[in-house]
Amino acid sequence: MPALKVTNLAKTFPLKKPIFGPAPPGVRAVRPMSFEVATGETLGVVGESGCGKSTLARMLVGLLEPSEGSIEIEGRALDNADPAEFGKLIQYVFQDPQSSLNPRKTICQVMEAPLRRLYRMQKPERDKRISEIFASVNLREEFLDRYPHEFSGGQAQRIGIARALAANPRIIILDEPVSALDVSVQAQVLNLLADLKAQFGLTYLFITHDLAVVEAVSDRIIVLYFGAVVEIGRAENIFANPRHPYTRLLADSAPVVGKPLTAPEQKGSELPDPLNPPPGCAFAGRCPRATEICRADEPKLTEMGEDQLAACHHPLEG
Repeated sequence: MPALKVTNLAKTFPLKKPIFGPAPPGVRAVRPMSFEVATGETLGVVGESGCGKSTLARMLVGLLEPSEGSIEIEGRALDNADPAEFGKLIQYVFQDPQSSLNPRKTICQVMEAPLRRLYRMQKPERDKRISEIFASVNLREEFLDRYPHEFSGGQAQRIGIARALAANPRIIILDEPVSALDVSVQAQVLNLLADLKAQFGLTYLFITHDLAVVEAVSDRIIVLYFGAVVEIGRAENIFANPRHPYTRLLADSAPVVGKPLTAPEQKGSELPDPLNPPPGCAFAGRCPRATEICRADEPKLTEMGEDQLAACHHPLEG
């Protein structure tokens, strides 16, 4: 049984109806997608800004209601009828550690919130649980009486991780968890996340635009473009042997120490207009391999080798 199963999950944001005329169709931020995450797996999610990564994450934790589709955690279908049930199974670590913590609350009050609201713990139980969690993320208990502004970015992110662990979830969504941190601190947080995954048997969805980070921490990777999944594969194969031209574009665009920056081959650099999406493949306007069939028919995810799927009419050679 997978830890997480997503079936035809999609999100359309409605637009304001004009005074005259019919209502516009809305913006499809996430197009119907289906995937599974095995227990103990780290699934990386990559793509450009605006591709639907954060919208997907917010649907998975119940912050946004899907327009269609279903979410199952360990075989149990979830909806927004009881948000507390969401919180006990899946938690969210935000991109900006400082702004994700209430500046008016002490760290102790921040940590107590999920324990009070989800588990109705009394004060002695809360204190014991918080002490255990702080020890697991290498934070001193004297920090509990301080406020968020008194911490560095790395310390604040550890507190955010500790808050997510307080709910004792099975799955944690990590939305750009190290992008706001110094490079030296990034390594510390990534090592901490790896240790916590082994210690608590966690399953991760790791959302990032840093390809080096996602390749290092992920078991499998999903590549999103314009709200749709364009490629899925093992982390060791997805960038070394991409089958979709967009995945190759991402890999070629990533800066590498000691290598001069060069613009990868593409026809344009802009995402399609979400208010007027093109027919066929959304990447056709930027793809050097595009033909008429790409502009007319939307490709479906197709097996391109062992544990690798891509949605492309003209895939790259394996």
